[in-house]
Amino acid sequence: MGGRPEGKRDSTSGPGAARTFERLAEGEFHHRIARSPGTAVVLFTAPHCGACRRWRQLLPAALGGTVDALYEVDVSEATGVARYFELFHLPTIHLYRDGRFHAELQCPPQDALVRAAARALLDGPAQDEPG
Repeated sequence: MGGRPEGKRDSTSGPGAARTFERLAEGEFHHRIARSPGTAVVLFTAPHCGACRRWRQLLPAALGGTVDALYEVDVSEATGVARYFELFHLPTIHLYRDGRFHAELQCPPQDALVRAAARALLDGPAQDEPG
């Protein structure tokens, strides 16, 4: 298997990116999310997904100051997590608050739209966890 070691952080692309994504592996997903205080974003990706790469570059800047943690799950490696959430399209983006699922973020990949959609979802009631 190539890539980064599990749990390692890597810097995001793009100028001024101040946040990093932390990769979550299959066996640590639920435990790590449950222990994440504040607001967290989980980006479900795969190596072949061009849209995933775009979102990976966009999210740190678009949600800076709104979220406390950024996580990435490679569903080609974490197949059990993908099955658990019944993920059928990538990227999929979940918002968590204090370790609990809050909402799925769905909007066009534009800074202002992402920021507005995330704030609206976080201001609203928690939704049922998919899957």
